[in-house]
Amino acid sequence: MFKLKAPDGTNNICGRKLAKLRVKQNPPLSQRKLAQMLQVKGYDVDNHFVRRVELGTRFVTDIELLMLSDVLGVSLDELLRED
Repeated sequence: MFKLKAPDGTNNICGRKLAKLRVKQNPPLSQRKLAQMLQVKGYDVDNHFVRRVELGTRFVTDIELLMLSDVLGVSLDELLRED
């Protein structure tokens, strides 16, 4: 059965960029702090969600992409494109 994968074999294309953007915040955000910020916005996740996204082991929905970009204060384009 065919499975969609990113070019690097991961389950998403935003994970590596998410990690970079998270630590680039001032002050840098831990995975736990990012999860807490998402919870404040109404999205019930924990730090394991963030870890799995960053590792590329978890698929990411469009709703999750919007929440992540909103909490980090970046555009969807910035979250999805590699530098």
